[in-house]
Amino acid sequence: MTGGRPTPTPAGPGQESVWDYPRPPRVASTTEEVVVSFNDVQIARTRGAWRVLETSHAPTYYIPRADVHWQYLIAIPQRTWCEFKGAASYADVVVGDRTAPAACWWYASPTPRFAAIAGAVCFYPERVSAWVDGEPVRGVGGGFYGDWVTSRVVGPFKGPAGTEGW
Repeated sequence: MTGGRPTPTPAGPGQESVWDYPRPPRVASTTEEVVVSFNDVQIARTRGAWRVLETSHAPTYYIPRADVHWQYLIAIPQRTWCEFKGAASYADVVVGDRTAPAACWWYASPTPRFAAIAGAVCFYPERVSAWVDGEPVRGVGGGFYGDWVTSRVVGPFKGPAGTEGW
């Protein structure tokens, strides 16, 4: 790392470098199959998700409201503010006797630039099970960003301890 910025990992065939993503971030639609489950119950499935792409971040996948089984989401008072997207609302995911606290979020009224994701839900891959085109997703760690890491993206990724200054 030089000057506080890490050295990007070179992207191989079929891969994207998160260091080529824009800032401010942008929304891109995808036809990849996105599936989320918890406690062996499918919570969401779509081929119409949106990816939010931002420099140094793995993509976040937002699932259209109509493709989420809302009976498993229990809204909680938690709120956060994103300088780009606006106010986010959160929910626990509850299936049977198990709860994934604050496992997902959405922007009911995002800024105009992010209107496409209004009401769409993004899940923290560390708190649920998620797949993109059949590949298991892992999170970036650190507990703040809900980025979705697959073999199709290379970093290094912002999120873990020591990356706050990127």
